[in-house]
Amino acid sequence: MEFSASEQRAMRRALDLARTPGVPLGPNPRVGCVLLDADGAEIAEGYHRGAGTPHAEAAALGEAGADARGATAVVTLEPCNHTGRTGPCAQAMVEAGVARVVFAQPDPNPIAAGGESTLRAAGVEVAFGLMEREARALNRAWTFGMEHHRPFVTWKFAATLDGRSAAADGSSRWVTSHPARVDAHRLRAQCDVMLVGTGTVEVDDPELTVRDEYDEPLAHQPLRAVMGLRELDPDRRIFNDRAPTIRLETHDPREALDRLHQLDRQHVFLEGGPELAAAFVRAGLVDEVVAYVAPALLGAGTSAVGDFGISTIADTLRLRITDVTTVGTAAEANVRLTMTPKENH
Repeated sequence: MEFSASEQRAMRRALDLARTPGVPLGPNPRVGCVLLDADGAEIAEGYHRGAGTPHAEAAALGEAGADARGATAVVTLEPCNHTGRTGPCAQAMVEAGVARVVFAQPDPNPIAAGGESTLRAAGVEVAFGLMEREARALNRAWTFGMEHHRPFVTWKFAATLDGRSAAADGSSRWVTSHPARVDAHRLRAQCDVMLVGTGTVEVDDPELTVRDEYDEPLAHQPLRAVMGLRELDPDRRIFNDRAPTIRLETHDPREALDRLHQLDRQHVFLEGGPELAAAFVRAGLVDEVVAYVAPALLGAGTSAVGDFGISTIADTLRLRITDVTTVGTAAEANVRLTMTPKENH
């Protein structure tokens, strides 16, 4: 499809709007919208600010008022076609008199999809696919959840150069440096579930909140999920009031993810111990691996992952590296490796 230079500029701006910091994670995707007049000049813009707030298109239409008639709407996601907490954006565009709609990514949500057909049926010109790859990346976990009917799983672990997450006596604080831990909290904040097993809760007593570089909790906290059947002391820190917590009383990773999917959770940050990690790896339910590697050696101790059934080198689970970053400087430097299992992607 053909797109004008002004539409391309507007889509870049819409993507920037959708990335606006501070928007709480939730069941809805991040979306940005820019309205252009007949000469390609911007009339108005908007972005979705979280569940229950006006969608990006509605925000832009509200800012434009009567100037929306005859305009081109440039949106990062296909305008929705259903009534939820807010009305359908496709119909709002029709009623506002928008003449052309350009969107990046078709909506993979079957409940909300169909905006393109509604717009075309009303005589609105529609084009899509402009910067679709960038739009899909923006809502990576949400898109994955819609297409796979389960949350995207990032398994994060910290280990020494020889793959140990704890020493022989069980001590593990701290394998990695302070800059690496700050960076891990940054990644935690991009997810909407923090998942550990009952063993980690019993032994390490983590609070599992997201904190800033000053070790202060952020205003918006992901859901804390504890998976397993073991009885736990209700005074464990994970059950405090600093973030919501649920129990997933199962040993089956797929059952746990099904429950979280039913709760509209899109991105799980798996922070459990080696046995929980092995269970997810064994089930083929790890979509991304983030490893913080410290330039240190223990020689013995707990491995970062438990036995998941590989007994010969031919069956090695191979990972594709997508990013390598040095976190921290000089004596505090660690390496962050981001990888995906080759057979998953």
